[in-house]
Amino acid sequence: MHYINAFWVGGLICALVQILLDKTKLMPGRVMVLLVCAGSVLSALHLYKPLVDYAHAGASVPLIGFGHLLFQGVKEEIEQAGILGVFTGGFKASAGGISAALIFGYLASLFFHPQMKK
Repeated sequence: MHYINAFWVGGLICALVQILLDKTKLMPGRVMVLLVCAGSVLSALHLYKPLVDYAHAGASVPLIGFGHLLFQGVKEEIEQAGILGVFTGGFKASAGGISAALIFGYLASLFFHPQMKK
């Protein structure tokens, strides 16, 4: 059942974002910033954690889940280190995922030889 919940929740998030891209004149970069900020705000309002508990990767993998991750990291670090946690919490919480993306992206470029569009 976890797979089904992850599939439909993640698919719904992606479909809503695609509708937002298609029906507005917002550029993709602005939509990405909007998603990260929305994840942070929903996490601050305690609305996103129940969705992550229900859908697991379906809610944590989309970009809105990155905002949730950043907020949770900052919140935990503030509890441990005080106000300095505002600056360090997001980095500590997201370091593993960002490092993996950089390493696997580099490895993929070694195997697939990317080229610039002409």
